Amino acid sequence: MDGKATMQVLAKRYPKNCLLTVMDRYLAVARNMEQVVMIPSLLRDVQPSAHGCQAQSGAPDLYNYFTMLKAIRVVVDHGLLPREEWQAKVADGKTDGAEDEAAETKETEEERLLGQLDLEAQFHLHFSSLHHILTHLTLKAEEVTRKYLEIMGQAM
Repeated sequence: MDGKATMQVLAKRYPKNCLLTVMDRYLAVARNMEQVVMIPSLLRDVQPSAHGCQAQSGAPDLYNYFTMLKAIRVVVDHGLLPREEWQAKVADGKTDGAEDEAAETKETEEERLLGQLDLEAQFHLHFSSLHHILTHLTLKAEEVTRKYLEIMGQAM
């Protein structure tokens, strides 16, 4: 499989550090990973490259990264679940009313404090964090794809 043939070409051109560029790049790399990795179970127990370091015990394997990257791609493509659905999914339906009430009180306090902060500073913080995270996820998706191709004997 030809590396340039498998990668989707970005249709729009944005400035290099534009969030849309980073998101488009992540989506393209994640889709490519999904198309290349035909047997995800081969990634089980394969540790990511540690760049000369020993892998930490209990660290996620490439199969875990594959499933996480795929799930994040779906969210980036289709948007977030409504807040109630997301909370139910995270809580797995096991929280009781007192915990929900305490969480609501905490959220109200946090929202009040955040409202007092400089909105531009908040935007820059979250923007740079999202940019960094998407860049890191893109590198992980490329690594999963590369390792899978190595396993299959088709190194890029």
